[in-house]
Amino acid sequence: MAVTYAFDVYGTLVNTNVIQEALVRLVGDHAPLLMDAWRSKQLEYSFRRGLMNRHIDFMVCTRQALVYCCQYYNIVLTEAEENRIMEAYRSLPAYPEVAGALRELKERDIPFYAFSNGSSPAVKHLLEQAGILDLFTGIVSTEAVQNFKPSPTVYKYFLDITNTSLPNACLVSGNSFDILGAKSAGIKTVWVKRNVNQFFDPWGTAPDRVIRDLGELQGFPVSTVEMQ
Repeated sequence: MAVTYAFDVYGTLVNTNVIQEALVRLVGDHAPLLMDAWRSKQLEYSFRRGLMNRHIDFMVCTRQALVYCCQYYNIVLTEAEENRIMEAYRSLPAYPEVAGALRELKERDIPFYAFSNGSSPAVKHLLEQAGILDLFTGIVSTEAVQNFKPSPTVYKYFLDITNTSLPNACLVSGNSFDILGAKSAGIKTVWVKRNVNQFFDPWGTAPDRVIRDLGELQGFPVSTVEMQ
């Protein structure tokens, strides 16, 4: 049977690091520190809300995390500046190799979906702005089950909504927490390690494959037999 690929979006397909350029214009040398803290707090808020069953739109988590980090570092942004940063987050560019890699998968008739914590409208807009929306078989948002990755619920939902059996599913993600969540749910995984300074969580669980970028997906399995 054919393999179905689930592609994480933020940090895997689109480059969240370009937000730092917008931050530099507003906060100068504080930008790298603020960017790292913002990303960490964004994920922390989504993890907390998942545990508490208090789901909200992922972009609300993102904005709240930005507000907290600005307060923590005593950075004052006007409402217009805050809105400008958030708008930049809605229009992130795809990594250079992404479009070509996805076209190659599509030409091989491999089903693949954008699988994200973001809402379907937000992800659709983001992929459209990045010029890759039409390549996907579809979009699967965790919002439908009112939870976030890495909850087991969201990975089961992906299998259900795409009519994919567990042995035929594979997650491609640049986020180690996402890889661990999928592995815990029994899904095969490909970790996109774009930065040599990235390290995988030492939990005694490893991704099934590690690649530097999506260009290395060429020739990847298209059937269950090849995935063994």
